[in-house]
Amino acid sequence: MKKKLVKKVLCSLLLLLPSAGVLAEDKVLNVYNWSDYIAKSTIPGFEKQTGVKVKYDVYDSDDTLQAKMMTGRAGYDIVVPTSNFMAKQIEAGIYQKLDKSKIPNLANLDKALMAKIQDADPGNAHGVPWAYGTDGLGYNFTKVKAILGKDTPLDSWDILFDPKYVSKLKGCGVSVLDQANDVFAVTLHHLGKDPNSKNPADYQAAFELLKKIRPYITQFNSSGYINDLANGDICLALGWSGDVNIAKHRAAEAKRTYQLGYVIPKSGAPIWFDVMVIPKDAPHVDAALKWINYIENPEVNAAITDEVFYPTANAAARKFVKPEIANDPSIYPPESVMKTLFLLKPLPSDIMRLQNRLWTQLKTGR
Repeated sequence: MKKKLVKKVLCSLLLLLPSAGVLAEDKVLNVYNWSDYIAKSTIPGFEKQTGVKVKYDVYDSDDTLQAKMMTGRAGYDIVVPTSNFMAKQIEAGIYQKLDKSKIPNLANLDKALMAKIQDADPGNAHGVPWAYGTDGLGYNFTKVKAILGKDTPLDSWDILFDPKYVSKLKGCGVSVLDQANDVFAVTLHHLGKDPNSKNPADYQAAFELLKKIRPYITQFNSSGYINDLANGDICLALGWSGDVNIAKHRAAEAKRTYQLGYVIPKSGAPIWFDVMVIPKDAPHVDAALKWINYIENPEVNAAITDEVFYPTANAAARKFVKPEIANDPSIYPPESVMKTLFLLKPLPSDIMRLQNRLWTQLKTGR
């Protein structure tokens, strides 16, 4: 009788206890983000504040991320697609809606900038911007001016797309992003066409122009070009704004004698947003929400901008950004330049397949 009584009491007590799954807190976070895109202090600060250990992997193109996410069960808790790719991925159902009640620092976000990505994420239901930037031309001004002449206007896409200019720069190195979507958008814009065109004939026209300059492109690269520019191995890059500014900073630290810089061509250029999202099958959702909220702390956010030279949608962070960065028009474009920028938008699947096929042909020469 005693044994039966003890057994009943124990069973009753066990029923009153929460399950082990409820008791256990997430102590691991798996992040998949772009390369060269985080401050040295970001991860240690999060780990210290939350006790959550971060596993941090990197990629250098949206195609790489998309391929991994579309396979399912990637095992990541946070990934950071560009907004136009994110839109198609949301349609495919691979990201979950955010529990905004657990992200109070969303109050720090710039409403106007958040509105810009609502086409990709209606109601900003799934994502929070990590950073934004532009596509433009990265220069070794010293080398380029010596070759083309000091009076050649460098604020024009002609430097890349006109063979009379780019052919002269092959000897000092010409790098183009290995990102079909960005390059076709820039090329279409230069041809006076819609950079987000859905007309296959427009992409064929862009391909024909790219073929004309293909002999002068010495590499297609979306990450290593940073060090190549910093070390003087290339003199012209179609690149991302923050990357070129990282190269400029590294060259200055190494006391290089040449001058590097980033230029947004006066006719306009793409603007894009990289956005934190949580995959549908994320194993550590609570830790992911803590990460997003932590990143949107203004001082944490500003430290990232100070190190990677990309602005963010966190309006409250800007006052904590170093003045020389906050006031740099190549990082925070003034309103007059913002008016010339165009947002990269989601494209139909058939156009994306066409882009990728033409891109492969361009790179391989087949």
